[in-house]
Amino acid sequence: MIRTALYAGSFDPVTNGHLDVVRQACRLVSRLVIAIGVHPGKTPLFSAEDRAALLRETCGPLAAAEATDLEIVTFDDLAVNAARRFGATLFIRGLRDGTDLDYEMQLAGMNGAMAPEVQTVFLPASIHVRPITATLVRQIAAMGGDVSPFVPPSVAARLAARFAAA
Repeated sequence: MIRTALYAGSFDPVTNGHLDVVRQACRLVSRLVIAIGVHPGKTPLFSAEDRAALLRETCGPLAAAEATDLEIVTFDDLAVNAARRFGATLFIRGLRDGTDLDYEMQLAGMNGAMAPEVQTVFLPASIHVRPITATLVRQIAAMGGDVSPFVPPSVAARLAARFAAA
């Protein structure tokens, strides 16, 4: 039986925390759809196309190692609609701490009310990636700091190039 999960987020940029969640999710499902949220009111650091390319590059090998089919998509509507569109029966959500849990429980409740056929699965962050957030990574990179402990090497290089041009 093919079990499909949807892992939605902005992934701006892809962090080692995201990779940790993907690695865990690939052990649970036969198909993982990573869905990049695109919202017209927000200005991301990287374009959706760039984020998709970075996700393919960094998550592709993780999925291949677990024999999981990986699909990278964008969406600009509700995650529940994206889950239905891509045939997902699971939402994958990563948890770093209690603050995440409070927010994610609210999100799971709302998603569950709108799409009861899609179950939310929480994956706890590994201890070495718990403090990582994409927001902090962007801030550190913007101020010339070393983000290499927090992101894959290709992402660190892209961040350095992005802020060197600024």
